[in-house]
Amino acid sequence: MIEQIATHQEFLVAPEWLKAQATLQDLAGAHARSLADPDGFWGEWAQRLAWFTPWEKVLEWNYPDHRWFVGGRTNITLNALDRHADGANRNKLALIWIGEDGSERKLTYYELRQTVSRLASGLRSLGVTCGDRVVLYLPLTVEGVASMLACARLGAIHSVVYAGMGVGALRDRIVDAGAHVVIAGDVGFRRGKVVDLRSIVEQAIEGLPLRHVLWLQRGPQRPLRPHDVDFATLLAQSKPDVDPVPVDAEHPLYILYTSGSTGKPKGVVHVHGGYMVGTSYHLRHTYDVKDNDVFWATSDIGWVVGHSYIVYAPLVEGITSVLREGAPDWPDPGIFWKCVEQYGVNVLFTAPTAVRMFMKYGARFVEPYDLRTLRLVAVAGEPLNPEAMRWAHKHLTGEGQHGFIADNWWQTELGGPTIATPIVAAARPGAAGLPLPGVEAAVVDENGAAVPRGKGGLLVLKRPFPHMMRTIWGSHSRYEQYWNEIPHCYAAGDVASWDEQGYISVLGRSDDVLNVAGHRIGTADVESALITHPSVAESAVIGVPDPLKGEAIKAFVVLRIGVEASDAQRSSIVEHVRHELGPIATPSQVTFTEKLPKTRSGKIVRRLLKAQELGQNPGDLSTLEE
Repeated sequence: MIEQIATHQEFLVAPEWLKAQATLQDLAGAHARSLADPDGFWGEWAQRLAWFTPWEKVLEWNYPDHRWFVGGRTNITLNALDRHADGANRNKLALIWIGEDGSERKLTYYELRQTVSRLASGLRSLGVTCGDRVVLYLPLTVEGVASMLACARLGAIHSVVYAGMGVGALRDRIVDAGAHVVIAGDVGFRRGKVVDLRSIVEQAIEGLPLRHVLWLQRGPQRPLRPHDVDFATLLAQSKPDVDPVPVDAEHPLYILYTSGSTGKPKGVVHVHGGYMVGTSYHLRHTYDVKDNDVFWATSDIGWVVGHSYIVYAPLVEGITSVLREGAPDWPDPGIFWKCVEQYGVNVLFTAPTAVRMFMKYGARFVEPYDLRTLRLVAVAGEPLNPEAMRWAHKHLTGEGQHGFIADNWWQTELGGPTIATPIVAAARPGAAGLPLPGVEAAVVDENGAAVPRGKGGLLVLKRPFPHMMRTIWGSHSRYEQYWNEIPHCYAAGDVASWDEQGYISVLGRSDDVLNVAGHRIGTADVESALITHPSVAESAVIGVPDPLKGEAIKAFVVLRIGVEASDAQRSSIVEHVRHELGPIATPSQVTFTEKLPKTRSGKIVRRLLKAQELGQNPGDLSTLEE
């Protein structure tokens, strides 16, 4: 068990008017019904959507395999495009794209359907058919979104690789997916600079048996090789005459690779039917997005948040989404909030690392902008520390006068939010929230026995839900490992605790637990204490060998803008943690650093810090930001 040394008793509550209009009014009732009658619960929501053939059975659960809407045939683009383009949303804005230089593109649902259908026609002319895998290496652009949808429309399986991953990471994913077509961008734009993507792609594909590379060319035009195709030319020459291909509800929609601590990345597989049902449900109920809202998920299409909440769920539900290419603090740290004001964003989904970055810059970059349209700021990626939540509550939601700040927890493997704090519930700083409808969560020991409330253990899920992964591409045994590590449970790989009110706090990865003189301490506790020091912007802690304690705590600290590193500052930080948590959790060493190693989705890679400290192999680092 993990010692729960930090407790946060305060709660942040949404204003009464906001709770009164929330779509999900009875979380406990919805949760109870979803577990007692999953067929009725999910079947009722699925009936809102379009199906070529109705399903015969909602759930077929043969541990550890699960199938949803068995016998049903659909296509996610039937719901994301045609349902709206042929209906009342025909002229409604689907996408508002913003470039880092302030340029803008807007597409209605009809225009997006036309673009996707043309691209699908072009891909079909290149030989792409149902079941083929297509790798995408594209920046956050309208063309990137359209490419995902065009593949789905044909029943092809897309695998988006974040545009910025290195040669080896891209090549490994192309090979593992068995892709014969790649859609790639030649350049990206970040912090005012042109990022060369073409050279990465050309090195990655050298010697591979590809049929075609489709190039989105935004930089200086280069000669095309025999198997190269120009994106714009193909689009212009193709007709918008491709209807969505009917596929089985369990037909794979995409493969998304997620790195592990060792070995090659895992290709998580999500499918058309259950994925669209589950992710759309949570867009409405967890993130409380309304028909006329403007929704902004600040992720990238290279990550699961981008798949679920930039592309698929908002389009399935007919929502207007904002997407912005570029760094969130460039050309200045206020650009984020300028966009919220300019487009009247109602719901913002961002990462804890972004909140901490804005906190580091200070409220002066937020204050010039009117954020009163912002009802909800939802945060996911890694635990949102209490200090960052309080800062967001104060400066982004007007001390809760016009909005609500809420954490939520999920994984690439889970497809959508799993533990969260909907608007009708109170947010507890330091806690991810409560199990959502469809989720039977528990905190257990290594043998699967429940641990006492307030103590730490391993976070598990005891049943599947529709938007959960189906397999690992090419290795079903790796999928089964999730369910076999702890008997009859999906092991999330995270350490968590569950308080008396039912709130779950995710304390870190199970391999991030510190063992100091026999005390098992979650990294999140120490990092949360560090970040409450007024000089600290971000922190990460690891355990290092100690002859007396077994492990000692080493902290890596990023100071706030304008704060000087000094021995006095170091001593002040150590004493602050001692005061907050006591001597067992006090860092023995504090190292000041300009930045922490992170994945491109914003998660701190503590194992890299530890590997560097101990001279070990850090494992797969393909998702590392730099």
